[in-house]
Amino acid sequence: MSDARDDATTATTASDHDTRFFGQPWALAHVFGVEMWERFSFYGMQGILLIYMYYSAAQGGLGIDEGVATGIVGAYGGAVYLSTILGAWIADRILGSERVLFLSAWVIMAGHLALALVPGVLGLGTGLVLIAVGSGGLKANATSVVGTLYSPEDVRRDAGFSLFYLGINLGAFFGPILTGLMQSTLGFHWGFGLAAVGMAAGLLQYSFGRKSLPAAARSVPNPLPRSRFPLLWAVAAAGILLIVIGVLTGIIRADNLATIVIVVTVLAAIAYFAVILSSRHIDAVERSRVFGFIPLFVVSVGFWSLFQQQFTVLTIYSDKQLDRTLFGWEMPVSWVQSINPIFIIVFSGVFAALWTKLGKRQPSTPVKFGLAAIAMGASFLLFLPWANGGANSTPLMAIVLILFGFTIAELLLSPVGLSVATKLAPHRFMTQMVALFFLSVALGTAIAGWLAQFYDPDDQVPYFTTIGGVAIVMGVALLLAVRPVLKLMRGVR
Repeated sequence: MSDARDDATTATTASDHDTRFFGQPWALAHVFGVEMWERFSFYGMQGILLIYMYYSAAQGGLGIDEGVATGIVGAYGGAVYLSTILGAWIADRILGSERVLFLSAWVIMAGHLALALVPGVLGLGTGLVLIAVGSGGLKANATSVVGTLYSPEDVRRDAGFSLFYLGINLGAFFGPILTGLMQSTLGFHWGFGLAAVGMAAGLLQYSFGRKSLPAAARSVPNPLPRSRFPLLWAVAAAGILLIVIGVLTGIIRADNLATIVIVVTVLAAIAYFAVILSSRHIDAVERSRVFGFIPLFVVSVGFWSLFQQQFTVLTIYSDKQLDRTLFGWEMPVSWVQSINPIFIIVFSGVFAALWTKLGKRQPSTPVKFGLAAIAMGASFLLFLPWANGGANSTPLMAIVLILFGFTIAELLLSPVGLSVATKLAPHRFMTQMVALFFLSVALGTAIAGWLAQFYDPDDQVPYFTTIGGVAIVMGVALLLAVRPVLKLMRGVR
């Protein structure tokens, strides 16, 4: 009887000859579609989330302090990626990646409905918790399912992940545009409602195509013994109880959520690396590759701590300092968040074609990561010519230029990071290695929310200079360490 590895080999061998979806396996189209609609709802909601919290009640918002609101956004974003641990574990031990992906999409839609229909802080809290948990389950498992479509030797792998990333950014472009229009014309809850409709469309589309995915997508690599299920339920109940006690006693508060998520994520990452590295089920080559992933993880954290400030510092900057006037009409604040996806849509195909053309001659993953950190730091330094300006002092083209830098950095790291996580992963920890990559995003996102408290609109130069400089130093350090990192990666580039 064949095991999961045999199923994966059979599926990927067949996929090697399937080029019906822009040169990629046709099954990629189904995951592409559900991820696109999920990103439409996710970024559409997030495009109006911060201003919903700090706008006054007269403006349709909740009137939360601006610093507290940015911390909540950072904590929520971090919790989304932190939840990938749970989603990955359930996939690897209980249900398989494809089933977790499908169920998570339903949870996400419920969260958007809560934001749309339940007023006040109750709707905000309920909606964000559901979306965070659901998005965590969908993220790691969508990526893992894409990984099952390719054999390890298939040179289309990075190009396929870049095309998958195009779907993400199609949703990320249209989401803020349309929810922003709904918010500015009809109100915040209409914008949240549109996000729910988008997720429903994704579920409908995916339901028709999920059966065509390879058997490897539904396999459970390391099934949890039935005898361990009572312990699982006890741990889950204890975790929920701990959170409830923390909220009731005031240990967990709105103003310290980002810090709590940072601490939890650091501990989770250390524990996760320790569990994988100490496993008796991985060999010396697999263990070395996991060690090689550690410096990539650290640089990824630094990258995302800057990139995710699109939803904190850049949102405040766009609301208060950016000239958003277009032919006498002021565009919604959320539209700024659609600039980066436009560039991604245009250049993801270029990067995919470039990596495909170069094949084995393309830069190694550590080089790509190092260049991404440098480009990200340089983008923050581009804020300096317009720093400390007043209302409407920054031209829209300046933000377009800065976000172009964000895009180049993102394409060098994000789809490549997803790809290398599947290549470096031990067989028994495939989905959980993808979750580790998302843990770097979780930590970076929470740090982005925490850093926002140091942003001073009246004295921006120290902030942009320090943040940008640290990222550039981090990128240069990785470039200098390329050879030892590649040695640890044992043949994976």
